[in-house]
Amino acid sequence: MKFTSTQDYVATDDLTLAVNAAVTLERPLLVKGEPGTGKTELARQVAASLDLPLIEWSVKSTTRAQQGLYEYDAVSRLRDSQLGEARVHDVKNYIRKGKLWQAFEAETKVVLLIDEIDKADIEFPNDLLQELDRMEFFVYETGETIRARQRPIVIITSNNEKDLPDAFLRRCFFHYIRFPDPETLRRIVAVHHPGIKDALLTTALTRFFEIRETPGLKKKPSTSEVLDWLKLILAEDLTPEDLKSDGKHLLPKLHGALLKNEQDVHLFERLAFMARGQR
Repeated sequence: MKFTSTQDYVATDDLTLAVNAAVTLERPLLVKGEPGTGKTELARQVAASLDLPLIEWSVKSTTRAQQGLYEYDAVSRLRDSQLGEARVHDVKNYIRKGKLWQAFEAETKVVLLIDEIDKADIEFPNDLLQELDRMEFFVYETGETIRARQRPIVIITSNNEKDLPDAFLRRCFFHYIRFPDPETLRRIVAVHHPGIKDALLTTALTRFFEIRETPGLKKKPSTSEVLDWLKLILAEDLTPEDLKSDGKHLLPKLHGALLKNEQDVHLFERLAFMARGQR
């Protein structure tokens, strides 16, 4: 069972090695990187490459670790008891299975994605230590222990918004997805826009990397954003000449796909103003 690039996803050699190492070690793969570098998509493509089902758990600021195991709906049970419902006598009717439970009881091995774990409270990762380590948990309401039939491939993503506990990190295999170099980015673009002309792509990527490397930029455009930008360029039938900077107009065409806050837009406007003043 080896992960490789798919027709929809270009995985670098070090990323492929990291995924397969985590699978061999049977440890969660913790993936970090800039937003838009394909961390979430990686889990989907690992599932596709290995022909396994995918279970996604998207973490929010209000998410609790217990929700990944199960939730007991005591309010509904109380209401049903007041109404004289027969189902009230079986507590299992009020247990909602979480994503970990679903992954543990699956008949076949699955890929479990715990997406953006750093959004939750700092105790969230610690609260999952034993469950991810032992691949089992206890349901107090029913007195049963839920054990994984097949150990899932666990992929955890983080945008590095907060540090994760050392005890949690110790149990993971870690990989940081670096921003792709120009050649790798060309391969990624070829997957999504196979018909793009080389001259247009060369000019667009040159312009893109100039923008990313501009000093003072608050948010650097990501891989997903350059793909959106190229999609718009193709839709508008722009030429390489349309994308080149003439010193007076430093903002690229359709810059709203790349620059996502007013500070960065103003930065390029100031740079253009300074360039005109030096002429």
